[in-house]
Amino acid sequence: MVFWIVITFVALAISGLLALILLRSHQNGEPPAAYDLRVYQQQLRDVEKDLARGVINPSDAERIRTEVSRRILATDAQLQSQTQGASQPLGLSRSTALISAVVIVAGTLGLYQILGAPGYGDMGLSTRIEASASYAQSRPSQAEAEEATPAAAEPQAEQSYLDLVAQLRKTAGERPDDAQGQALLAQHEANLGNFKAAYNAKQNYITIMSGDLEAQDYGELAELMIMATGGYVSPEAEEILNRVFAMDPSNGPARYYLGLLQGQLDRPDIAFRIWVDTLRAGPAGAPWIQGIEAQIENMALRAGIDYRPIAPPTAAASGLAGPSSEEVEAAQSLSAEDRVAMIRNMVDGLSDRLANDGGTPPEWARLIKALTVLGEQDRAAAIYAEAKTRFAETPEALALIETTAAEAGLSE
Repeated sequence: MVFWIVITFVALAISGLLALILLRSHQNGEPPAAYDLRVYQQQLRDVEKDLARGVINPSDAERIRTEVSRRILATDAQLQSQTQGASQPLGLSRSTALISAVVIVAGTLGLYQILGAPGYGDMGLSTRIEASASYAQSRPSQAEAEEATPAAAEPQAEQSYLDLVAQLRKTAGERPDDAQGQALLAQHEANLGNFKAAYNAKQNYITIMSGDLEAQDYGELAELMIMATGGYVSPEAEEILNRVFAMDPSNGPARYYLGLLQGQLDRPDIAFRIWVDTLRAGPAGAPWIQGIEAQIENMALRAGIDYRPIAPPTAAASGLAGPSSEEVEAAQSLSAEDRVAMIRNMVDGLSDRLANDGGTPPEWARLIKALTVLGEQDRAAAIYAEAKTRFAETPEALALIETTAAEAGLSE
C-alpha cells in the first residue's frame, strides 16, 4: 500500500509541474515585438550620448537616427496588429493541465498494474535467501519433473540402428548382472534421446559395479537425470552431483551443473562464483566451459555483477589436464619408484605454479589431496593453511578446501 501512495504522489508532483508551466505560459502574454521596440528606443538614446561625447560626427548620428526610427515605426505597426502575442486562452491551458494530470497518474498506475507486481511484498536480501532455501527443500522431485517434461520427439535414426538397440535392450534385460551390457545400453539409449531409460541403465551399472567406480560414473548418471528433465536439477540429481564433487572437486561437468542448480534456486550470486572458478580452471573448449560461457553473462546480470569475459586456460596450461599419451606410455615402463617420482614432479610443478601465480580452489584442493596420497602430511597441512588464508573471504571456496582437507585426514 505504501508503494501505491508513493508512486501516486510522484505522478501528481510531475502533473503539477507540467500544469505550472502551462499556466505560466498563459500569463506571459507579451509579444516579441514589444521587446524589439524597447531595444530600438535604447539605441536612439545611445546615439545621443555618443554624439554628446564626440564619439560620432553629426552626419553619422543623423543617419543612424533615421534608420532606427524607421525600424521603430515598423515594429510599432507590427505590435499594434498583435493582440496578446504567444499567449493561449486560459481555459485551454487549464483543460490541458487537467487532462495531462489524469493521463500521467492513470497511466503510471495502469502500467504498474500490467508490468509490475501489485501486492508483492518487499523482498530484502535475507528474505530472498530464505525463499531460496525454502524452495530448495520443496522443489519438484525427479519423478515429478519428468512427468512435467514434454515427451521427446521420435528419434531420427536408421531402422537398422533402432533394431540393434532393441536387441541390446532385450539382451540387457536377460542379463541383469552384466555391467558392460548396462553401460552399452545407457550409451545407446542416450544417443536416441531416451534419457530416462539411459539413466536407469546407468544406475544398474553403478549398482552392479558396487564400490569399483569413479567420479565420472556418478557424473554421467547425474547428467542423464538432468537431461531427462529438460535441464532441471532435481534433489536426487543434486545429491549425486555433491557426491561427484566430494570425490573430485575439480570435476568440470559437476561444477557446471551445481552452478546451474544455484541459478534455478534463485541464487545467481553463488552460481556466478562457481562458474567463474570453473572458467579460470579451464580447459578452454571443454563442453562444460562452453555451456558456462553461453550463460554466465545472464547469470551475472541476475546477480547484479559487472561481468568481464574470462579466457579459460588451455588444457596444457590449466594444470588440471592429465598426462599425455606419451607420458602414460613412458610411465608403463617405469619401476614403482620411478612412477612415484614422476607423480611427485607433477605435484611439485602444480605446487610451484600455485605459489607463484595463484590458482583456483579446485587446484588447491587437488594439491592437498595429492600430497596426502604421497604421504606428505606436513606439507599438505601447510598448503591447507595457506589455502584457508587465501580464500578466507570466499565461503564456497573455503568450504571446498575444508572438505578436501577433512577427507584427507588433516586437522585444523
